[in-house]
Amino acid sequence: MTKIACIGSGNMGFALMKVAAKKANVFITDADAEKAKNAAASLQAHYIKSNTETAEKGDYIFLAVKPQILSIVLAEIAPVVLKRLNSAADSNADSAPVLVSMVAGWSIDKIQAAIGGKVPVIRIMPNTPALVGKGMIALSPSLEVPAEKTNELKNILDGAGIVDCLEEHYMDAVTGLSGSGPGFVYLFIEALADGGVRAGLPRDKSLRYAVQTVLGAAALVQETGKHPGELKDMVTSPGGTTIAGIAALEEGAFRSLVIKAVEAAWKRSVELG
Repeated sequence: MTKIACIGSGNMGFALMKVAAKKANVFITDADAEKAKNAAASLQAHYIKSNTETAEKGDYIFLAVKPQILSIVLAEIAPVVLKRLNSAADSNADSAPVLVSMVAGWSIDKIQAAIGGKVPVIRIMPNTPALVGKGMIALSPSLEVPAEKTNELKNILDGAGIVDCLEEHYMDAVTGLSGSGPGFVYLFIEALADGGVRAGLPRDKSLRYAVQTVLGAAALVQETGKHPGELKDMVTSPGGTTIAGIAALEEGAFRSLVIKAVEAAWKRSVELG
């Protein structure tokens, strides 16, 4: 069975290992040993004490750490990864480990340079709805990754949501949009619920209605394939309530602010690289 080793057991790493554990043997480590032990126990996975030992285990080695510490992690596991890479080359076997990085801003070239060799790398950018199987996962492999390895990883991750392959140069934009986007949506849901409370709804009812409204609106876009502008026009009657609300949003430059939020997150991703 395929072995997946994950360095880091935060929300995103845990979400993907939750899915991976259904199709592969999973090994987890973390600087916080108790956190890693708890994550492994809840997933019926294996706890590993060190990054180097984890790097020895996985067919796929997930890098689920903060951008600021990735260089330290890569320096630590580089000897093990290079040894495995050279061993695979000497035996002409397709057994080189594949690094799977979900770290914002770090390019494939930068990761390979830090390792010191052309190790196979797949960059992914998931988002937190993967915790409930509704994530959006962008995936970009390096030239060293065999197609069957990419397809295997896609198959392992598809239980977390939609897995989409795209060119690596789009990754920072994806980070700003779908990687950071859930945070913007949660803020909107909270504000929508606050609006309901201001209009007189009880807090629990208002939040429930706000959540279902956003969920339903997104599903309608996805299932009909219609442009959001067209669907917006369908609910906007002349002189009605919706156009009054839209006018208020436009007075506050709502769309411009959302665009700026994605742009700011995209620029930050570039900076982290």
